Amino acid sequence: MKIPVIILASAAIVGGAVCTVSAASSDYLPSSDKSAADNSAQNVRDRGNGTMTPMDQSNKPEDVDLTRRVRQAVESDSGLSTDAKNVKIITVDGVVWLRGPVKSAQEKAEIARAAHNVAGARNVRDEMEVARNAQ
Repeated sequence: MKIPVIILASAAIVGGAVCTVSAASSDYLPSSDKSAADNSAQNVRDRGNGTMTPMDQSNKPEDVDLTRRVRQAVESDSGLSTDAKNVKIITVDGVVWLRGPVKSAQEKAEIARAAHNVAGARNVRDEMEVARNAQ
């Protein structure tokens, strides 16, 4: 299925000159620029009902607060990679799911430990994955 291309344009007067900014779909990028940032295979896997996704995050104040506190614990660890700090944290009825890729088994353990400290070990579901090219 081909997605229609939408071009957004805006003009502004800056210092007497008109500046135009445009954005277009990645369909116009050279094929070499459409690289490995694609996680379509994981997105297809996550469409099933058995997998928690950020769309499943509860809006209950206590669940939102628990997610926030786990996220703060993860973010405060300066030894974690950017991938680790971007792990998905999803809370429903007091149960925290951790999902996404991390660089090492050590990072996975550190994130799980942080979540256990906040939510309690019995309330954490670790579904993180160690990257294949991790050492």
